[in-house]
Amino acid sequence: MDLRVGKKYRIGRKIGSGSFGDIYLGTNIISGEEVAIKLENTKAKHPQLEYEAKVYKALSGGVGIPFVRWYGTECDYNAMVIDLLGPSLEDLFNYCNRKFTYKTVLLLADQLICRIEYIHARCFIHRDIKPDNFLMGIGRRGSQVNVIDFGLAKKYRDPRTHLHIPYRENKNLTGTARYASVNTHLGIEQSRRDDLESLGYVLIYFCRGSLPWQGLKAATKRQKYDRIMEKKMATPNNILCKGLPGEFWMPQQQIQSQQQQQQLAAQQKSSAPQLQQYSDQRLQNQRAMYQPSQSYAANPKAQQPPAQTQGGNPAWL
Repeated sequence: MDLRVGKKYRIGRKIGSGSFGDIYLGTNIISGEEVAIKLENTKAKHPQLEYEAKVYKALSGGVGIPFVRWYGTECDYNAMVIDLLGPSLEDLFNYCNRKFTYKTVLLLADQLICRIEYIHARCFIHRDIKPDNFLMGIGRRGSQVNVIDFGLAKKYRDPRTHLHIPYRENKNLTGTARYASVNTHLGIEQSRRDDLESLGYVLIYFCRGSLPWQGLKAATKRQKYDRIMEKKMATPNNILCKGLPGEFWMPQQQIQSQQQQQQLAAQQKSSAPQLQQYSDQRLQNQRAMYQPSQSYAANPKAQQPPAQTQGGNPAWL
């Protein structure tokens, strides 16, 4: 059967899947160009493909942002036709026996920081930074890293006024627990720093081959998330980044100081109530940090990220 979407895109074999839909190899029957087609059942409990297509459109034109050729509904499916890309960074990591050289990690980091910086400059946060969501290009763009899967992306500030979204607590965990920030585990509304903390975990994962909180077992998903959070909070930077160049320490220290981490490690060894006390104190600290300053409201352009980075780290950290 010749299945098509958008009148000119023929659906081929399945090449991937995710929590929100399946991805198929497609072909433009006029030009012969291969594309990727993402399908989502219109009866899905939480449909998000239309929203994802709108985010791609809002980000269009950026380096490493796939181009959406068509979006619409065909029969019982929402369909999005997008650039066909190559393997994910997770695929390449496995292909390389789960070991990247420092040079490879740094070259990837340079591109990943630029991609996230661009997304943030367009007033969005990704909220699911992980190796599976970064794909290499194909052909002449085979060395270019591309960002995908914007179904969980969210605007963190108003594009016109640059007013930041309000601080909130008791939020459900959004994203992938392995790479989620500590604040995300604590239920704090995500912002730019959470994307960056997740990126830090990704880069350390590439250097180490694994993260200390992988492989934890629990009876329920909620209990597993809690165990991952506790392990993250109890792992000081000198353990997480052991054996790595000093540059890998800096982003993590800017997000959560080594002194707090070491203090928490000692508290957790003594008793669980002290861990809760630390979490409560961290929430109070974040409330204070999250409030926009008066200068931000008076001069929103002063808070915009610059186009370049300095010293290997985003200048806007």
